Amino acid sequence: MNGELKIGTTQSKRKQGGITLTSFLVVLAVVGFAAYIGMKLFPMYQEYYSVRSAAKGLAAEPGVGDMDPSKIQELFFKRLYINYSENVKPENVKIERIDNGWNMKVNYEVRRPLVGNLDVVGVFDVSQNMTRQGGTD
Repeated sequence: MNGELKIGTTQSKRKQGGITLTSFLVVLAVVGFAAYIGMKLFPMYQEYYSVRSAAKGLAAEPGVGDMDPSKIQELFFKRLYINYSENVKPENVKIERIDNGWNMKVNYEVRRPLVGNLDVVGVFDVSQNMTRQGGTD
């Protein structure tokens, strides 16, 4: 019987290991909640990056440091309209004179409902120099 295997016997017993159904459901709930939070936060940060890129793009325009603040604000909101930004309002934009141009500050808040009476609040602040040379940060 050397080399033969009898039916019904095992040469070595192995213990099966793994995750139980309850543990799997807990892990699934945690991953699901994290994905839900991510779906709420992603649009807020996507809008923040579009506001930042609109400000940087406007700063790169030649002669922006010599423009009137109302013209700068108009060009800025045209760029935001293209990027579907809906949370930045004209009262959130402040344009101040600096030595060689303007400094534009955009401070705004985004509030999204999370669960029940809980909200996710994002406070965003973008500052960009608009100089006569253009393209400087």
